[in-house]
Amino acid sequence: PQGKSFKLVWHDEFDGDKLDESKWDVPNNRRRDGWWSPKAVSVSNGHLAISTLKDGDRYLDACVRTRGKFEHAHGYYVARIKLQEQPGHWPAFWLYNSSVGKIGNQGRDGTEIDIMEKPWLDDRVTQNLHWDGYGEHHQHKGKTVSIPGIMDGWHTFALWWKTDEYIFYVDGKETWRTDAGGVCQVPLYIKLSDEIGEWAGDITKVKLPDRFLVDYVRVYDLVDAE
Repeated sequence: PQGKSFKLVWHDEFDGDKLDESKWDVPNNRRRDGWWSPKAVSVSNGHLAISTLKDGDRYLDACVRTRGKFEHAHGYYVARIKLQEQPGHWPAFWLYNSSVGKIGNQGRDGTEIDIMEKPWLDDRVTQNLHWDGYGEHHQHKGKTVSIPGIMDGWHTFALWWKTDEYIFYVDGKETWRTDAGGVCQVPLYIKLSDEIGEWAGDITKVKLPDRFLVDYVRVYDLVDAE
């Protein structure tokens, strides 16, 4: 907007040789058909890798999240990602807080914002909003878009979370604009995750290990231009 500019307020470029624990928390728990484990997280060559692998009779993947370390409302969120090669699991870049479970004020008091989910190995990318919990009151709005060549090389996935609207982007091009749920007004934390099974297919038939890579995550606030 005229008279405004975007100011970088949080980022991780993954330049070291291990995950920066001042920025990220790594859960270790059962998740769908697999297990979220720190064993599936690594950082090298300027990239975060979240792997999917077999460990004995368990399938491992992972989630990294900024819970309790960076929780923020509104702004522009972007990640540069190289997607998986095998079926059976799916990467996601999303925003979340437990307040998503609150009922009664639509999504204003908490919305799960899925900036990108990629359960298929074709050109489709899905972007989703969930609010009012995950039970009988659950509400959802989503859009699936086709981006030719999305499985090849690096791509950016972004969200401009305004006070009255969400605008989603892939490679800098707008893909979806919505105010579903009334637009979240409370801080959320960032999650980069991989999940096994469900709509991604049967992990037992997949050649592993597989992984997806993240080059950076950056968050900008809209401020008055100097």
